[in-house]
Amino acid sequence: MTILLTGIGLLATQDAELGEIPEAALVIEDDRIAWVGAASSAPAADERVELGGRAVVPGFVDSHAHLVFAGDRTAEFAARMAGMPYAAGGIRTTVAATRAATDAALRVNLARLRTELVRAGVTTFECKSGYGLDVATEERSLRVAREFTDETTFLGAHVVPPDIDRDDYLAQVTGPMLDACAPYARWIDAFCEVGAFDGDETRAVLTAGTAKGLGARVHANQLTTGPGVRIAVELGAASADHCTHLTDEDVDALAGSGTVATLLPLAEFSTRSPYPDARRLLDAGAAVALATDCNPGSAYSTSMPLAIALAVREMRMTPAEAVHAATATGAKALRRNDIGSLTPGRRADLVVLDAPSYVHLAYRPGVPLVAEVWQSGTRVA
Repeated sequence: MTILLTGIGLLATQDAELGEIPEAALVIEDDRIAWVGAASSAPAADERVELGGRAVVPGFVDSHAHLVFAGDRTAEFAARMAGMPYAAGGIRTTVAATRAATDAALRVNLARLRTELVRAGVTTFECKSGYGLDVATEERSLRVAREFTDETTFLGAHVVPPDIDRDDYLAQVTGPMLDACAPYARWIDAFCEVGAFDGDETRAVLTAGTAKGLGARVHANQLTTGPGVRIAVELGAASADHCTHLTDEDVDALAGSGTVATLLPLAEFSTRSPYPDARRLLDAGAAVALATDCNPGSAYSTSMPLAIALAVREMRMTPAEAVHAATATGAKALRRNDIGSLTPGRRADLVVLDAPSYVHLAYRPGVPLVAEVWQSGTRVA
């Protein structure tokens, strides 16, 4: 079965060789991209879909999200908006609600958030645990997450819960909790930050996880400068996420490595914190991705278009750089080579925008421009 999408005003492939193609078309065969090019040269297909001059980009890749939880933190958000500074300790509120929730309740909430993500153009998303902080709840969180995505991350090292000694908890995270969670996870992560885990603890957690065959990711340098970025690079982590407070050495380390700097501007937006300096990272040669960081405490949004608009307005990215960060580099942050660009042979994940160009994602912030979402060759929204 082949489908020809034609009448594309601008096809932003995110492929270095194919580039951006005006007045374009593409052919889907089963679940893959089979052909892209000028509409005037399009081959015949079994079905034809006319897009009326709309722009098309790859499906967004959300490489950092916390979607398995119960409850919300409305009061904490209101307090921040009234002047209270953000700190990592609020996570414990969500832990209590998540431990008390049934699997069915966690599943319903995650399904709701997945629907929001898809409507916002996200066709691949990562999902972390980290709101259980005991063996049973971390394991079932990842079990539930695995029903929705293959990109699951064990984040037992989120914060230390109040009901256990710090050293004892670290031993759990690197021992029985890891053993229980590894079968349901692709990645291991740690929150390397004041109020969470220090450098030595982070290294111990990630080393234990990689010994189990999990890939490494790091919550790094969100609230202060610290060792998170350098540990991520040292251990060959796929990504260092947040990267809000960086030294020159951190920037140089990222630029000289295969570790992606994943920036999460919705967190800064929701906490009234300084935004990361994407321009500094890009100019140094670092790979920069964008993700939502959707979570109930510091970034309760599933809007990748808003993340793109904030990256352009607040982080000095061009619209082209921001879209690339939300697609091709997001795929790189997950070490995926089957998504993130509209290249023949890759999965047919794409977003049709109700606009002639992707620039409108930043030009018209807050406007629902996602007209259609195609996932594996099928229209899903």
